[in-house]
Amino acid sequence: MNWRIVANGAALVVAISSVAGVAGVAGAAEVSGATQKFVANDAKSVLATIKVENEYKTGYKRSLFIHWSDLDGNGCDTREEVLKRDSISKPQVDPYRCYVVAGDWYSKYDGKNLSDRGDVDIDHVVALKEAWDSGAWSWTESQRKAYANDLTDGRSLIAVTDRVNASKSDKDPSNWMPPLKSYWCTFLGDWISVKARWGLSMDQSEYGQIKNLLASDCSSLTIAGWSAAPVSGSAPATVAPSTTAPSTTTSVTSATTTTALSATVTTATTAPSTTVTTATTAPSTTVTTVTTAPATTTAPSATVTTAPATSATAPVTTVTTVPAAIGAKDISPGSYCAPVDGLGSYKGMTYICSKTNAEGSPYAGGRARWRKATN
Repeated sequence: MNWRIVANGAALVVAISSVAGVAGVAGAAEVSGATQKFVANDAKSVLATIKVENEYKTGYKRSLFIHWSDLDGNGCDTREEVLKRDSISKPQVDPYRCYVVAGDWYSKYDGKNLSDRGDVDIDHVVALKEAWDSGAWSWTESQRKAYANDLTDGRSLIAVTDRVNASKSDKDPSNWMPPLKSYWCTFLGDWISVKARWGLSMDQSEYGQIKNLLASDCSSLTIAGWSAAPVSGSAPATVAPSTTAPSTTTSVTSATTTTALSATVTTATTAPSTTVTTATTAPSTTVTTVTTAPATTTAPSATVTTAPATSATAPVTTVTTVPAAIGAKDISPGSYCAPVDGLGSYKGMTYICSKTNAEGSPYAGGRARWRKATN
């Protein structure tokens, strides 16, 4: 029996069955106009909804996924949020900059207990490159940012041992499984749920490996449902061209325009009978536009272009505003780094790339990490 529920504009499908895996149990329900699927809890049914196709293996750069952001504006970036969430003891957190000073973590991939945050990596269960190859290459920047910082479902991000995460890298289950075999089925369930929720595809070897495990070691695996995948921010609005009133009376209209760093804003002053076209961009630089066009209707913010009517003879002056240079991004404390003794910053604090911690003890494996600089 399926119940379809609509709440706050989102449709959910709840499947109720006394026998898991019986034909006819709702494996998934497509949402019109969206890639997300709201599913029942049979792993085989969920797997069957995922598209199988060759991967798109060009164009990936990690910088295309803006990660470790503070999407909810509470002062804690995504890495710190997961460190707090996954600590098995009450974490000690610096309240001024939301930095997890101390905690204890259990790495489900290998069964290790960790007490040094420097030994902990936050893993995207389906790695960013794997997501790109499986469909994220066609996403908007907002979708990729939402994926990279997804805290709305606990299966997307997990705190694990750094060395195990390094061995996993961007591999899929056809060429990597957690060292702790007792965690395999849970890992597969998380992998399938992330792929299905975000509308990502699988390649043939990946799909075949998972299907084989669901037919053997994980034959009774069930998967909990989920809400729609989030989207960070909103898409730019489509703005219709403005209209010009057929009046010879000259009026002055002042508009405030905000632009993204990548945008170029052009402001022009013209004679009467001017057409103004506007479009919406992300906020950054504030520009004030003054035109002599009477009774002009414009939408707020944008790249603004004004052109004189064919009957106008007055000269046009064009001023171009170039965005300021973008500063370097902060480093991620505790992550691997190079070169040794290089400096970085995190929330206003200076960090150094070092092979030893602040007490002089070398890090495991002899690899350098970002740690707070000492005097």
